[in-house]
Amino acid sequence: MDGSGALQALVVDDEAPAREELAFLLREDPRVGTVVVAASAGEALRRLGESAIDVVFCDIKMPGLDGVELARVMSRFARRPQIVFVTAYDDHAVDAFELQAADYVMKPVRAERIAEAVRRVVGAEPPSTADETISVELAGVTRFVRRSQVLFVEAHGDYARLYTADGSHLVRTPLSVLEERWADAGFVRIHRSVLAAIAHIDEVRVADGRTTVRVGTGELPVSRRHARALRDRLAGRG
Repeated sequence: MDGSGALQALVVDDEAPAREELAFLLREDPRVGTVVVAASAGEALRRLGESAIDVVFCDIKMPGLDGVELARVMSRFARRPQIVFVTAYDDHAVDAFELQAADYVMKPVRAERIAEAVRRVVGAEPPSTADETISVELAGVTRFVRRSQVLFVEAHGDYARLYTADGSHLVRTPLSVLEERWADAGFVRIHRSVLAAIAHIDEVRVADGRTTVRVGTGELPVSRRHARALRDRLAGRG
């Protein structure tokens, strides 16, 4: 939610008229703040990486990754948003139940029915899982990287590069956002431009007043400003 407590919503539908109508109804609801839209599951995953979304209103029958498959991807997020399916089909109610959807709304949508869905979202406990999945794109292909696979993260302007044992992936999320979001998952700032996963730090070296850590096969510098906090976190790791 934003500073006023209003919901941040994402509308996902491949049909523009349906997408625009639902976004309009949500913007009319005082419990909803920002409403962003996406025309596909791939675009939705990019939006989720760029913004803190509380609830996703999602169509089911879409080209490529459909709404149920998108919800399954989101179910692996550490802080996944609530899900409301908005569809013309009633044959996915069991999937919605298994995915802990907050509501299942039939098209054509009505203002009072959307208001009821918002009420259910506001009254629901946000679901979460132990690990988070990050979507990354390369040459038109979307891959999914688990947060637990990330060894360290390096700032690249308004972007961040995630390093895993298999390579690196650029994501449209600033390092400062990941630092806040992943603090409870064991990521610590070791340098102005680097976050490291405590679980993947194998060794700390201090030589000639310079501190470095070994993460995977790489060696990373630790700034003096962050060395004390790193030692404290490592001391409490066991």
